[in-house]
Amino acid sequence: MNMTVLDRHEISSVPRSAAQPRWRDGDAPLPSIYLSHGYPGLLDDALWLSELFEWALTMPKPRGVVVVSAHWENAPTSITSPTAHTPLVYDFGGFEQRFYELTYPTPDASTLGARIAAMMPNNESLHIDHNRGLDHGAWVPLRAMYPLADVPALQVSMPTHSPERLMDLGRHLRQLRHEGYLVIGSGFMTHGMPSRQLLLGTTVEPESWSVDFDAWAAQLLADGDVAGLSRFRTDAPGMPHAHPTVEHFTPLFITLGAADNPEGSVKTTVEGYKLGLSKRSFQLA
Repeated sequence: MNMTVLDRHEISSVPRSAAQPRWRDGDAPLPSIYLSHGYPGLLDDALWLSELFEWALTMPKPRGVVVVSAHWENAPTSITSPTAHTPLVYDFGGFEQRFYELTYPTPDASTLGARIAAMMPNNESLHIDHNRGLDHGAWVPLRAMYPLADVPALQVSMPTHSPERLMDLGRHLRQLRHEGYLVIGSGFMTHGMPSRQLLLGTTVEPESWSVDFDAWAAQLLADGDVAGLSRFRTDAPGMPHAHPTVEHFTPLFITLGAADNPEGSVKTTVEGYKLGLSKRSFQLA
């Protein structure tokens, strides 16, 4: 049997993940992160797998992970099923059969679900969707970061694309970071369709709309200009090509809202392009 890139990644990463210290009471809060999760082909990309895994190793292994993914737009605000080994959502098409056979049997996340519910404002109930598991915006990057599937994980739906309302939702999740939970906004810094790279499967230079949007976002993040980022629809170069639909950018506002200082120092952890799209990922304290 031929070994895949994912097989080789797990052979090297599993022992290191098993030895990773876990977050304990008294440890510093975990960061708030935004990651570009790509598509299932991320699991065939040795560099990207390594980048995500090495990022995970820079922090203690969390008590649990909360993911707001581009691929679950749902109101009212909901969470995925907290039961152990919840089936995955294979929300993609046209890939090899092996991608639809991958599993990621996470532990029971009921405690995390209860904490998320407690964080919600009094006038907003939290719906539990017992029929929904983790979509690829969650399980693909988590499989790279925590290959043992030993961290409870839940998704929170994205009920709106309003930057202000998403910032507010992030603020309600902020306390979880101080309790050892990792809060992730999962999207893709540029997600334009179609591009020559995506259509042809090539690795030529990214198109200007992707480069220009990425540079704009990087500069505003460095400046702590949350208001400027909120005006991405009208102010960002490369629009609307960089985000014909906005669901892969707006999880960034969850990340900002969940940070102790949304206008604070951003640590960029992943840069570069995949099929012409920006992989930029970052964290804030």
